[in-house]
Amino acid sequence: MNKKLVLITLLSVLNTTIIAQDAETRLKEKGIALSEPSKPVANYVNAVRVGNLLFLAGKGPTKPDGTHITGKVGKDLTIEQGYQAARLTAVNHLSVIRSELGSLNKVKRVVKVLGMVNCTDDFKDQPKVINGYSDLMVEIFGDKGKHARSAVGMNALPSNIAVEVEVIVEIEE
Repeated sequence: MNKKLVLITLLSVLNTTIIAQDAETRLKEKGIALSEPSKPVANYVNAVRVGNLLFLAGKGPTKPDGTHITGKVGKDLTIEQGYQAARLTAVNHLSVIRSELGSLNKVKRVVKVLGMVNCTDDFKDQPKVINGYSDLMVEIFGDKGKHARSAVGMNALPSNIAVEVEVIVEIEE
């Protein structure tokens, strides 16, 4: 085989791999549009950078029209509806990350996720709900989206939102 052809083939494979690992491209491929992050509702900020870590404040499932997915999972919402609420919360966090960094491609790793589920006392499937958040992070960031996680039940969340999630992200220096 000709050396030039081998080099072209290798470059093509490398380019495909780079594109496949591009978070911004994956977002577009999924048809996910990010909007301006919602403003904090009290005396805090959406994110704080410490060294190469970005700590994101808790966000909930705010829809593009500004309304929220509300209710208790296990009473008002099914596990699947909770899953979709957690997925929407992930989209909202992606908006914050892009706003803070200018590009999702500056994410080196999703480090830690704390997922809180507004649920009934007897509900025991919090991990299935927060999978909506985790699954989207892996879909967008690939292996860099795999993270340590806690998924816990809460008696109540602000404004009766279905889920709230905090995340810590490692970023490229």
